[in-house]
Order: sequence, then C-alpha cells, then structure tokens
Amino acid sequence: MGRITTLRPVTRIALGEGVRRRADTLAVEEPLEIRIAGAPLAVTMRTPGHDVELAIGFLVSEGVISQSSDFRTAIHCGGPGTGGAANTYNVLDTTLAPGVRLPSADEARRFYTTSSCGVCGKASIDAVRTTSHFAPSSPDEVAVDAAWIAELPGRLRAEQAAFDKTGGLHAAALFHAVTGELLVIREDVGRHNAVDKVVGWALQEERLPLRSTVLQVSGRASFELVQKAVMAGIPVLSAVSAPSSLAVELADESGLTLIGFVRGQSMNVYAHAQRVRIDAATRGESSAREGQAER
Repeated sequence: MGRITTLRPVTRIALGEGVRRRADTLAVEEPLEIRIAGAPLAVTMRTPGHDVELAIGFLVSEGVISQSSDFRTAIHCGGPGTGGAANTYNVLDTTLAPGVRLPSADEARRFYTTSSCGVCGKASIDAVRTTSHFAPSSPDEVAVDAAWIAELPGRLRAEQAAFDKTGGLHAAALFHAVTGELLVIREDVGRHNAVDKVVGWALQEERLPLRSTVLQVSGRASFELVQKAVMAGIPVLSAVSAPSSLAVELADESGLTLIGFVRGQSMNVYAHAQRVRIDAATRGESSAREGQAER
C-alpha cells in the first residue's frame, strides 16, 4: 500500500489470554498543503495518494473551478523553509487556466482541517454555503430501485482494500444509476477527502456534472458531504449512517436525494424520495402493516 498504510508495534491485551507485542497496520495520516500559483490556500489532513484528485475536488467543492478546462497543472513541491530538502510530497502547487477567478486573500481557506472536519475553519457562517454550477434539479429525474441502493454499502465495502488492512479509512464510491456500474472508489482517513478525490477524478475525466449517478459513502452524511455532492451535480447521496439536520435541510433545498441508515434491507430517505423506486411487493407489505397498525 506504500504510504497509505504503515506498521507500528502495539501491545495486544486479550483478557483471559495474556499480553503480547505485535505489529499493527495503521492508516497513514499526513498534512497536504494546497496552493494556487504558489499561494497557500488550505491545509488538510489526508491519507497520501490521489492528491491531485483531492486538490481538484476541493477546488470544485469551493466553487473555484467547475470544468476540466479551468485546471492546468499540479506539482508536488517542498514545503516552506525546506531549502531544497527532499520532497515530502505534502505540498501540492496547482495552476489554473487564465481567466479563472482566484480566491482573494479574504476568501482563501488558510487553515488546518482535521480528518473529520473540513468546514470548521470557514471565516463566517455565510461562507459555509457555496453556490453550485450543477445543483441537482428537475432535469435530472433519474430513478433508482431501493433494492439496488441496499446493495451499495456491500459493494463499497468489498472494494475497500486499505480498510481491510487498517480498519481506519472512510470510503466514497460513485455508481452509475442506470447501468449500476461502479465508476470509481477512493479511501481516506477523512470522509470529506474521499469525496473530494471522487469529484476530482470526475473533473479529470470530464464527467462533471455527475448526472445519473449515486454517491455511496461509508459513514454519516454530514452537511459538508451533501454540499460536495451538490457542487458536483450528483443527484443521489447514500450513507450507511445518519445525516445531520443541516445536511437534510441543504439536500431538501438543493434537490438532492439524501438516503441514510442504508443497512441490510432498510433505509431512510430524508429528502426527494421521488427518485427512489419501491417494487410492488415491498409497497404491498408496507401498506398491509400500516393497516394492521391502524386496527
């Protein structure tokens, strides 16, 4: 796995069985400084790998770019004060196309984020919401079967190679809502980073906006994940755990179908349920149970 995982000695304690020392595989977490034309923009804690996708997806999520032609190059370089020291690959300098409006000093997110939070450094509450070029709306009336949605967490989990070794990585996978094809999967210690990597891949592949797709994530559905899906034009976001109240509010306002607690044969649809199809048998069983409850 290279820099994605690392081995560390641990003391293993099993009650009734004793104590022993062994090597344990951990998910790597390192900082990545994202720059635009040499100017620092943000620092995020991430799992190394697919750094260019991460930076591009971040720029899409922040509304800086919206198409592949907006992006020119990205190069890893030494950090501040390295004096020609070996490249740590923790600084990525990006170049955008001429004419693309660069973030001002006031707008730039010059802060450190943790693995679990990417918007906590915003300068104001108003800055949290970002206007999307591709917000899901009535033109994207793709419909998906509930039974198919129920399969996605298992398909996501089956592809999590690094999670198998560490148990410490989030994942995001993009599926085609019509063909059912798995388009891309990315893992990271930060759930928001995993989604940014997926969105960055999509921009490089000139797939934005991501119409007729479903984004499946391994954890909860936070406000930020909903915003990133909306910014990329994804119509359906599915999560194995709970959404937050603000995530549901944003999904409702933006036209995003938000599904949570996708576990086994059940799920909760929190916004825009019209995109989720229920077969006649399931609908009939539900109606029967509701009738019995009323009696």
